[in-house]
Amino acid sequence: MKKLSVLFAAVMMVVSVGMAKAQKIATLDVVGILNAMPEKKKADAELKSFLDTKQAEIKKKADAAQAKYQQYQAEAPKKTAEENTAREAEMKKLGDEIQQMQDKAQKDFIAKQDTAYEPIERKLNDAVTKVAKANGYDYIMDSNSSAFVYKAGPDATPAVKKELNIQ
Repeated sequence: MKKLSVLFAAVMMVVSVGMAKAQKIATLDVVGILNAMPEKKKADAELKSFLDTKQAEIKKKADAAQAKYQQYQAEAPKKTAEENTAREAEMKKLGDEIQQMQDKAQKDFIAKQDTAYEPIERKLNDAVTKVAKANGYDYIMDSNSSAFVYKAGPDATPAVKKELNIQ
């Protein structure tokens, strides 16, 4: 009975190795392709401009708040306790507004990024699918992945770049 179990395990190993060799696997430099796509370069430039604008708005508000804080600090000894308390509340409100601006800017940036990159990712995925079908690949793996222990076999990067008309 024990010999039969060992024989069955050996047969299963041989069959699974044979099945694995029958699969056609290729690698793909996803980052390299994305960075070569003109659509991604344009989207990156638009996103940087958007982010710079938002950061400038926040900085302007923060600078104004800082100036007001310094003014209040200088005038505090000459003001009443009630006036200083009201000023502290005003400064807290300004701080909260700046934090809300930062949170909104971050959410807006992520939404804009998702909107900008979605068609680019779709275009890349369509090209990868087309190349995989044309070359009979069962799997195309990202060559930048740290999960690779050994990398050999065909590289689909040139075919996908050709499909996307990029160098």
